[in-house]
Amino acid sequence: MGFMGGIWRVLRGRELVGEITVEDADFPWLHGRFAPGPAFAEVKPLFDRDLELMEEQRWDEWDEVYEEIRKAVSMVAPSGPVAEFLLHVEKDEAWFRWSDEPFDESRG
Repeated sequence: MGFMGGIWRVLRGRELVGEITVEDADFPWLHGRFAPGPAFAEVKPLFDRDLELMEEQRWDEWDEVYEEIRKAVSMVAPSGPVAEFLLHVEKDEAWFRWSDEPFDESRG
């Protein structure tokens, strides 16, 4: 698939949280450069907490924080909105996976 160089948008409502330019694809994950948008400051604490809880392997708390992220933002592929995604942002990098259909209950 031709993901390289594609630009994915992260939105909070209609506000731009950021854009991810895909630089690497390692199925099912895509990795790229994250360019924050005007709405990023509002959700940055959620992404910071996401990484902290993953590092500490505190999965029950991570599930709760990730649900907050999913409620706060949406993701748009170059071809249009995606139904489900798992997104991590650290500084100017992002990695994510997505689906046109909701993930099953064993997300990860």
